[in-house]
Amino acid sequence: MRFNRMLLSTTLVVVALVIQVSVLARLRLPGAVPDLVLLTVVGLALVYGHVGGCLVGFGAGLLSDLAPPADHAAGRYAFVLCVIGYAAGLAKPENGRLKSAMGPMAVVVATAVGSTLLYAGVGALVGDTAARHVGLGGLLFTAALYDLLLAPFVVPGIMALARRADNDPLADAGSGTAADVSSGWLSAGTGLRIGNQRAGLLVKAAKARGARAGRIKGVKRL
Repeated sequence: MRFNRMLLSTTLVVVALVIQVSVLARLRLPGAVPDLVLLTVVGLALVYGHVGGCLVGFGAGLLSDLAPPADHAAGRYAFVLCVIGYAAGLAKPENGRLKSAMGPMAVVVATAVGSTLLYAGVGALVGDTAARHVGLGGLLFTAALYDLLLAPFVVPGIMALARRADNDPLADAGSGTAADVSSGWLSAGTGLRIGNQRAGLLVKAAKARGARAGRIKGVKRL
């Protein structure tokens, strides 16, 4: 990944994780907790593609595993978000522009349900049966509902920031300045050409006058 992508992804993931741990986790909502980190990974994956989404998902999941109060083995959520980031990146539009909001909303619902199922499945493999006691059906419904309600306020903004970082507006501004400078140079060059043409006409006129004077003098000599 390029440096600007890494910097932006790290900043967004850290901010999302802080908000999720300090604010969203304390809302005491029934069922699941709104997953702001997941939405951040989805938004970045829709711009960076499956490879970038996979890398961002792994990093975001690893930070979530290590952030207190973590109650599961490190690497569990990293694996989940790695898979989710890869899958969400496959939905990246070919031209980089979304035709409607239905696509991202469907991706959000699918990733919310998929991450919950995958997290519960990995937990079952390592002996964590908490999902059974809480109720997997209720977790799936509330996770999809909360993430879907939160997605319109998060995913479009993250995608816009990612595109802006990829387009590098400073470079665009520099290129625009360069274009203005180049156009200025072109106009200056035109001025020089006009000046050269004027000088050429003056030289031709002087030569014509000199030739005419020579002819007159020659007539006098005769």
